Amino acid sequence: MQDIEVEDIEWLIYPFIPYGKITIIQGDPGEGKTTLVLQIIARLTKGEAIINEKAKQPINVIYQTAEDGLGDTIKPRLLSADADCSKVLVIDDKDTPLTMRDVRLEQAIVETKAKLVVLDPIQGFLGADVDMHRANKIRPVMKHIAELADKYKCAIILIGHMNKCSMGKSTYRGLGSIDFQAAARSVLIVGRIKDEPEIRVVCQTKSSLAPEAKSIAFRLSKENGFEWIGEYDVTADDLLSGTAKGTKKQAAIDFLEEFVLNGAKPQTEIMKLAKEKGFSEKTVRNAKDELKIKSMRKNNQWYLSLN
Repeated sequence: MQDIEVEDIEWLIYPFIPYGKITIIQGDPGEGKTTLVLQIIARLTKGEAIINEKAKQPINVIYQTAEDGLGDTIKPRLLSADADCSKVLVIDDKDTPLTMRDVRLEQAIVETKAKLVVLDPIQGFLGADVDMHRANKIRPVMKHIAELADKYKCAIILIGHMNKCSMGKSTYRGLGSIDFQAAARSVLIVGRIKDEPEIRVVCQTKSSLAPEAKSIAFRLSKENGFEWIGEYDVTADDLLSGTAKGTKKQAAIDFLEEFVLNGAKPQTEIMKLAKEKGFSEKTVRNAKDELKIKSMRKNNQWYLSLN
């Protein structure tokens, strides 16, 4: 080790996605993994800031998908995210499916000088002869892709699905061999909040090169599309078990509990103050049910009480 030089880690997005390494982004189908990655790609192609990062020089990105159509799904999403599509590059693999060990992948990185490579999903690029559940098959594939990332100092993102088991730690919910996660330096999980389906949370479950990041959230809505929310107090295990609840509901619970703690209060007064604090009637009702607050009528007026 005396002859080894110390190298600084460079980051595409600190501390989530390092350059020269593998990052895995996984989650159940329909949770927003691909949408998240395409939104990140769009900003990278224009050099725009992502989360708390500063604006950087625009970069080229290689994006390969084995699930979605390029013309009817991926291109519309990139346009919606205002990407510079001239910097999003695709290897033509219609005749011969691309694999992680395919020489075309390295050739494309060299020719395009891409700083980010995305393979979506992992199992679509293993090859027909690779059993994703067998460690002895996965290790050489992951070793090769890790060497590519290191050789060209590009970030490689592998998008993966979760297995169907709803129990156990998040580490073991990834589809296939645990060796996928072993080879990655950062692992992120994307999931939705139980009582606020528009909100999706990104939790980091592995961070080998930096302190583990706090969870962050984004909103997917028909009205406003994609919006970053910021830090979110939810763990990956709660997210995957379906027990993670929105902070808005919890804030409403705290508000109601404090308001009626010392006796019954008029419902109209509570609802007026709740509205001023930004709570919808539905959120207040859900919080009321959670606390098992009782409604009672007195002197022609409704009151709420914990007792």
